[in-house]
Amino acid sequence: MQKYLITSQQFYTDTPAIFRNILHEQFKEHMPTYALYRDKSNPNYAIQAAHFVEVCTQFGTIKSFIHQHVDLAKELNATGVHLTSKQFDEIEYAKKIGLEVIVSTHTHEEVLKAQKLGADTVTYSPIFASPGKGEPKGIEDLKELLKKVDINIFALGGIIDDLHVGKLEDTKSYGFASIRYFY
Repeated sequence: MQKYLITSQQFYTDTPAIFRNILHEQFKEHMPTYALYRDKSNPNYAIQAAHFVEVCTQFGTIKSFIHQHVDLAKELNATGVHLTSKQFDEIEYAKKIGLEVIVSTHTHEEVLKAQKLGADTVTYSPIFASPGKGEPKGIEDLKELLKKVDINIFALGGIIDDLHVGKLEDTKSYGFASIRYFY
C-alpha cells in the first residue's frame, strides 16, 4: 500500500530550517512513496516548495507533489502537481508539460471525471471522520468506488493510526494519504 504524506503549516511550520528538519525526520521514520507540499497560508510558498522538493530528492524514492500550482511544480522539477476538485480544467495542461497529476475528489462522479480527463491518481475523501471535512464516506463506499474505476485511489481523511491503515488494506485501494498519520 502506497503512502502519501501531506504537509501542513500546523505540523511543519513555515520556517525553512525547521521545516526541512521535520520533513527529513518524518521521511526517515515513515518512508512515504509520495509527498505533497501543501500550505495555504505561507507568503513564501515558492521558496518553501523548493526546500520541499530538495528534501524529497535527497531520499531518491519519494515522489514530490506541489499543491495547486502547475507551473511552479514544473519549475521546481517536482514529480507532479496535486490539483483541487475545482481544477479539473488544468489536468490536460499539467500532463502536457510532463507532470504526474493527482486530483482531490469527494464523489464517485468526480473520480470518474478525473479518470476520463487523464489524471494519474486521485485522493478520495473523507473516508473516516476528519475535523471540518463533512460526513465520512466509510470503507464500504470506497469499496464500491474501486469496483467502478481503473484510476489509482489514495484514501484520505481521518487516517491517524495503523488501525485505519489496516481497514484500508482490505479495500485494495492504491494507498492512503494523510497529514496526521505522519506526524
